[in-house]
Amino acid sequence: MEKILLTGGNGFFCTRFAQRYQNTYEILSANTSMLDVTNEAQVNETIKNFNPDYVIHAAAKASTDFCNENPELAYKINVTGAINVAKACKEVHSKMIFISSEQVFNGNTNGGPYTEDVTPCPDTVYGQNKLEAEGLLKEILPELWVLRFTWLFGIPERNCGMSANILWGTLTDILKGKKSLVTPNEYRGLTYVHEVINQFPKIFQIPYGTYHVGSHNDLSRYDICTLIIKEVGLEHRLNELLGKDLEKYKNHTRDIRLCTDKIKSFGLEFSESADGVKKCIKEFKLKL
Repeated sequence: MEKILLTGGNGFFCTRFAQRYQNTYEILSANTSMLDVTNEAQVNETIKNFNPDYVIHAAAKASTDFCNENPELAYKINVTGAINVAKACKEVHSKMIFISSEQVFNGNTNGGPYTEDVTPCPDTVYGQNKLEAEGLLKEILPELWVLRFTWLFGIPERNCGMSANILWGTLTDILKGKKSLVTPNEYRGLTYVHEVINQFPKIFQIPYGTYHVGSHNDLSRYDICTLIIKEVGLEHRLNELLGKDLEKYKNHTRDIRLCTDKIKSFGLEFSESADGVKKCIKEFKLKL
């Protein structure tokens, strides 16, 4: 049985991955209390002792505000931590999957969808961290996949971590009786987390390199929230539950969508974002 070590093991992606593949791989899901990626000695010891075939490095400080306000700590976690993991992988000949982000394009102004050949221009500390780490890891470890994820979404599940996402955020506002104010001036890929997880073993078979991962989306953030409200059966309350934030990105539409044709050419398929939303709502029986 092949062995996989997950960093950031208590997070949104890794908890679901570990649950899905617990009988397929021998998995060490290393949460922050078990593995501090900024501690080089601890990283070396953990990876050496487990000797994994693959390391999926998902540990990161992803909050844009936190990273902007704490750039030194963000760098230590997001860049130095990734370097520590890559060096340890090299020592034991483990293959590494680095989870990066669409946020490397959040300073680009041409508009997406962006291919892997487009030069990223991040304008936040988090995006800059991810892009710098991508480059440094490639210098350390040739056996590396860099996966730039679109924004993953899902709902709370038993024994799984959660993170802010468009579906659960909209549903939470509904449950609180709060009206969501959402910009119609933002476009980004939105991907059902289980679509990524269910196909993940295919990634181990494709050439090393950088890949954009997730769903294509032609709808604005406001349009997606409208869809969510309709799909859960509350279309009659749409005006009560949803309003437009016309100030946000009014001077320049934010478009950080990714072109995922490259990874699709290797057999991975993703629903359109709207269809992924519908699939999740149907699978979890969220219609009210």
